[in-house]
Amino acid sequence: MKQMNIDTKVWLKNPRESNYPAAADYLDLLLPRNKVRAIVAALRKEKTVKKKAKDILRASRLPLLPADNIHVQENIQKVKSGKKLSPVLLVRSPRLIVADGYHRVCSIYYLSEDLEIPCRITDLR
Repeated sequence: MKQMNIDTKVWLKNPRESNYPAAADYLDLLLPRNKVRAIVAALRKEKTVKKKAKDILRASRLPLLPADNIHVQENIQKVKSGKKLSPVLLVRSPRLIVADGYHRVCSIYYLSEDLEIPCRITDLR
């Protein structure tokens, strides 16, 4: 896929409110609910930092989704049309957990693996 320049205009400053319940739903499959509540509360308070797409995938050990995945394609189209993407929500543990934003990470990786992605990161509690 052709590399393109992406600036901060592609990203929202803060995650969308709907990203937090989505993260909680995913984390609820992995962790006890009291830990999930604490993690989501911590994510809300964290400052947004930037990490490279390739590093997020490496640390999470998740596979790169296919470029023809419908959600990956939707996010690539959003970027190309100037719509803003939400920062991703991450949980630091021995294996990085992408609590919300896996498709966004893969989409940005296809545009360029070195692009920085705004993230909220907290530790496993």
